[in-house]
Amino acid sequence: MPNPSNPTGVTVRSYQVGFGDCFLLTFHYPEEDRYVLIDFGTTGTPDGKNKQRLLAIAKDIAKSCHNKLHAVVATHRHRDHISGFDTGGATSPGKIIRDCHPDVVVQPWTEDPKAKTNAVEATQTQVENFQLAFAQMHAFAGQALQEIARLKAFSTQDFGPLGFIGEDNLANAAAVRNLMTMGKKNFYVNAGSPSGLEAVLPGVRIWVLGPPTLKQSDLIRKERSSDPDEFWQLQNKFWTIQGKPPSAASLFPGHEARQLPLEARWFVEKAAQVRGDQLLQLVRVLDNAMNNTSVILLLEVNGKRLLLPGDAQIENWSYSLGKPQTTALLKSVSLYKVGHHGSRNATPKTLWNLFANRSTQASATRLKTMVSTMAGKFGSEKSKTEVPRKTLIAELKAKSDFFSTQELTGSALSPSHEETL
Repeated sequence: MPNPSNPTGVTVRSYQVGFGDCFLLTFHYPEEDRYVLIDFGTTGTPDGKNKQRLLAIAKDIAKSCHNKLHAVVATHRHRDHISGFDTGGATSPGKIIRDCHPDVVVQPWTEDPKAKTNAVEATQTQVENFQLAFAQMHAFAGQALQEIARLKAFSTQDFGPLGFIGEDNLANAAAVRNLMTMGKKNFYVNAGSPSGLEAVLPGVRIWVLGPPTLKQSDLIRKERSSDPDEFWQLQNKFWTIQGKPPSAASLFPGHEARQLPLEARWFVEKAAQVRGDQLLQLVRVLDNAMNNTSVILLLEVNGKRLLLPGDAQIENWSYSLGKPQTTALLKSVSLYKVGHHGSRNATPKTLWNLFANRSTQASATRLKTMVSTMAGKFGSEKSKTEVPRKTLIAELKAKSDFFSTQELTGSALSPSHEETL
């Protein structure tokens, strides 16, 4: 007879949020089910109905969990992971999730408003410095978006990726406040710390693999420039997040292209293109820095291991992948939630090659992989930075039971897919 305090299995439900993440985990205990929501946000849906889709998904989550969430995990503060927690009205998706009364809310240590200090957590100064950097990132993103509008007046260059990434880095004040107050208990975690989920998920083994604190590793401060052994595509230039990012001042304050002499317009357009390229590089680096604060969770349920890394990239992963005890744990992963919507540098090849359940042959024990993504929103095929990255997806399809939310189609606003282990 199964132990009533241990789950007999787990179901992972992925929602079609477009470009974003939203996963509802149902832990099946002999006497009840318990529910954990991991991320809830988007920066673009297939039908363009972002608000309506998030509202429909929130209602479906509440129905599925019988209006009771045992935990919420917000892996990091990007809009495509937390915009659904926004409480902008009585019937907002954030209000619906809040009314599910989660017992526990888990976030990365960088969100800790009290900045606790002990042997494994960051010092108060470190947290404050990182939080200041976040504020500066958000301010820079906002200024960049304003400049994008001005640059469009000077140039026919496509500023779509620049605007998209800039928007993802905008502050999510209402969502952040909701996450800070919706749970009975808040846990701000780092690599090696308790997850906070132990009390609500008895019998589940849980490891927090990331993010490391700055005391554990300062690699999360920067974006690695290139790594042919790890990336599915070489990265571009890196920029270390230290001090205040450069401002996004207008190229020609108070002037527009049509006001300039005809002979000057060519120069203005070319200057705008250069400025646009510079802004795009900077907002991409800011985006990567935020991704490197992602919570990485490894859960073991009834002998099956689930790896849930948010948008963690190589600098976040490096700390755990350098520990033999961690790499031993990762070998037997049964389900992998693909990092950062299938980007080129969020599934390090060292990590992928660890998975012993990879196989070109179908079997009951073959690795399952799930990705929440939407093509055409991030990067470009020309520069081999498109998300999802084709070379990575080809590998996932060849050596795992692969599922992408892009396969979810239809008229319903809240389509979903389930995998049960």
